[in-house]
Amino acid sequence: MAITQAIANAFKKQLLEGDQNFASGGDKFKLALYTSSATLNSATTAYTASNEVANSGTYVAGGGDLTGQQTSIASGVAIVGFSDLSFTGVTLTARGALIYNTSSAVTNAAVAVLDFGGDKTATSGTFTVQFPAFTTSAAILRISG
Repeated sequence: MAITQAIANAFKKQLLEGDQNFASGGDKFKLALYTSSATLNSATTAYTASNEVANSGTYVAGGGDLTGQQTSIASGVAIVGFSDLSFTGVTLTARGALIYNTSSAVTNAAVAVLDFGGDKTATSGTFTVQFPAFTTSAAILRISG
């Protein structure tokens, strides 16, 4: 079992087919947390509850809604960003996460797999996923030519 950071292959195709809308007010995206027993990588096509962390505090199956989505382009690089996501009152250990789209056109379609580089734990506290800066060199999703 392994979590490998990647953009989902199916997402790339859906993007070209116009099935993903990251504009503010566009599609709805979520982030689910997974244990080290999960297998997530570029071949992941959709959200799965298999090896997702257990419900705790404000974390529930399916994860949390991503907010603050925005897009931009500069110097030939298109970028997408989200606001940080926190789960409070949780006791959990996560090795990675899946960003996925819950819109009707591509229900629960995988967008990106995040590898935390090791187990991250919160005990009776807050678990926060911090997204990188909204810049052409750091944004969570970047497309360049």
